[in-house]
Amino acid sequence: MAIELKKKQKNKFKKYTLIIWALFVFGVSSVFGIFYYASIGGLGDMPDLKVLENPKTNLASEILSEDGKTIAKFYFNDNRTPVSFSEFPSHLVNALIATEDIRFFEHSGIDWISTLRAIIKLGKDGGGSTITQQLAKLLFTGEGSRDVLERINQKN
Repeated sequence: MAIELKKKQKNKFKKYTLIIWALFVFGVSSVFGIFYYASIGGLGDMPDLKVLENPKTNLASEILSEDGKTIAKFYFNDNRTPVSFSEFPSHLVNALIATEDIRFFEHSGIDWISTLRAIIKLGKDGGGSTITQQLAKLLFTGEGSRDVLERINQKN
């Protein structure tokens, strides 16, 4: 009887080990599948490196009211001065990081701690997106804050 019990336990162990490996292989395959699907254009067109390095700068600057309505637009055709990252004051960069992504230098683009917090608290204690994710959203979807405000106003 003891031999039969050991065989049953061994079979259960093999069964659970097989299930865990199957889930692992499925998970890894899914991640690779999503990246492959995105690389062939399944999630929309991906901008090439030139577009990412040289974004459009001929957009007008807008001043918005608290309720999201445009108060004024300013556009200076030839009177714009491109500024490189190194020219930004360090306190400006630090302020952005402190308000938008406090663990910016500690993660590789996805902050799992903030993501889990946002899921558990349903976004009531802040979002889970990082600066990197916000940039990716703007670049890959073309959806700027103005588009978001317009959609919010249409729902209300």
